[in-house]
Amino acid sequence: MLKVRVIPTLLYKSVGLVKGIGFDSWRRVDTVLPAIKVYNMREVDELILLDIDATINNQLPDYDSIRDFSKECFVPFCVGGGINNISQIKELLRNGADKVAINSAMYKDLGFISESASRFGSQCIVGSVDCKYIDDDYYCFSHSGTINTNIRLSEWVIKLEKAGVGEILITSIDRDGTMIGYDIDMIKEVSSRVSIPVIASGGAGNYEDMYRAVVDGGASAIAAASIFHFTEQTPKEAKEYLYNKGIATRIV
Repeated sequence: MLKVRVIPTLLYKSVGLVKGIGFDSWRRVDTVLPAIKVYNMREVDELILLDIDATINNQLPDYDSIRDFSKECFVPFCVGGGINNISQIKELLRNGADKVAINSAMYKDLGFISESASRFGSQCIVGSVDCKYIDDDYYCFSHSGTINTNIRLSEWVIKLEKAGVGEILITSIDRDGTMIGYDIDMIKEVSSRVSIPVIASGGAGNYEDMYRAVVDGGASAIAAASIFHFTEQTPKEAKEYLYNKGIATRIV
């Protein structure tokens, strides 16, 4: 049985790590390297670092920074933001990333995902999907939640699995940063349609929220940011809580 992972998400802009509500990430909370060092000591299973300005500003990935960050990261390291071609993935992996999260580029060319999975392996390719609930359905957004693709979530995740992504990171834009709980229906919408791991993101406020995302939503992993930045709750305690509720987690 695969163990449920607890994964802190680090949102990165030029000013450092930021956090906000509903993808309005304006509040600076830290710098990257100290945060990575802290999470190394808190028994996280992975780390996700997303450059939320890269696609909007048409920026290349910052390979030098990724190399520096990866030297201090002793768990699997997933990097996203502005990735739109094979050479970028190759350079990110060369500079220490273990996985890459791809979002906006997928909507332009799913063949890019298929080629990436073929070249580097599906385990390296994470399909990042940002969603809003509109008119009784979930719709996918690109460019850090600013552009409605008018593609239904239920249709898109099936295409992503067929294209070769190894897992799906599903984030609720509506609940991002609110700490009111994950959108369980959204998570279930994905997990019921694909056989690959689903990472739940957006809205975690306590450990019970994480439990519900796994048990009711069918998530294989839990990603969270605000709960770890703004409360005393920790990834280690989250895993212990899940373990004590009968969920298999990696307890060191």
